[in-house]
Amino acid sequence: MTLDVGVLGYRFMGKAHSNALERLPMFFPDAPDIERSVLVGRNESELSAAADQFGFDTISTDWEEVVDEVDVFYNLGPNHVHAEPSIAALEAGTAVFCEKPLAPTLESAERMAEASREAGDDVPAGCAFNYRFVPAIQYAKGLLEAGELGEIRHVRGRYLQDWLVDSDASWSWRNDEEMAGSGALGDLGAHTVDLLQFLVGDITRLSGHLRTFVDERPVEGSDETRPVTVDDAYSAQVEFDDGAMGTLEASRYATGHKNDHTIEIEGSKGSLRFSLERLNELEVCLEHNRGYETILVTDEDDPYLDHWWPPGHVLGWEHTFVHENYEFLSAVEAGEPFEPSFETGLSVQRVLSAIQDSDERGEWVEIE
Repeated sequence: MTLDVGVLGYRFMGKAHSNALERLPMFFPDAPDIERSVLVGRNESELSAAADQFGFDTISTDWEEVVDEVDVFYNLGPNHVHAEPSIAALEAGTAVFCEKPLAPTLESAERMAEASREAGDDVPAGCAFNYRFVPAIQYAKGLLEAGELGEIRHVRGRYLQDWLVDSDASWSWRNDEEMAGSGALGDLGAHTVDLLQFLVGDITRLSGHLRTFVDERPVEGSDETRPVTVDDAYSAQVEFDDGAMGTLEASRYATGHKNDHTIEIEGSKGSLRFSLERLNELEVCLEHNRGYETILVTDEDDPYLDHWWPPGHVLGWEHTFVHENYEFLSAVEAGEPFEPSFETGLSVQRVLSAIQDSDERGEWVEIE
């Protein structure tokens, strides 16, 4: 069986997922056979060039012509185009893989999750939280499930970047509430919320704070400026369902931090910490240790590593997409649910929405 794949979006995420699809048969020979059938976008000339570069057979400037003609639909467009194409694909019985955050608003995310429920478990609908598929994170998950850290007491998650530090950096759709929904909160915080709920459990209540540092930005290629209508940074105090207390933050104004996604989890018997900028490593402190030790998660028996290189030959950011696509496409071929699902994406959206609500109300908010 060969799965025909249609992909909406050909820029950052389009390139990342197309790269993963190219590498799958070489390193994961048991992955489903796929055909990169059609690449979807608005600019026909740019689209044609991208299709040639990424290895797609055809192009289309209308997603409505594609969603019921392929077996799998990847929605990698900006946040404001996540809902309608994804819902239409699910209504046509087409499996959907959608970039995060699931939607710009909670209402749209709820509609998407409902469409997934109606399509049924044999039509997988996945939300692209690729950091779950870092081998070191999978290793950490194993430690937590085995109870190696004991009762979890403290959880910290931060995601820091600095690409907007310059107040003259150009305006983009990521600075617009209508298109993005939120700023650092949805762009970066969604990853942190998903990763910590994956590792620790559901967040049940929180107190959030949002801040915008630059109110308007220049439009590239013109003398105009446009308003910034999203947050530049957020922070939150959170409580998990098992009683653990946590702090979260993200900023696109953290000078010196390029892509620093860091988590720390501390329990009654041990602790761990991880940074995306050193993604092959996991720092672990267990009962018998006098302090942290650094584990290089590259051995053949570590998650996914039997598909790659000899021990010590490290992986990179792009490999997380290969693992993610392998798991999703395998679920599609088997007609089985995939995690993280649209329901999982909705649970993250509820937390993001609660952080915004808490900031507006100036008080703690329960997650409904």
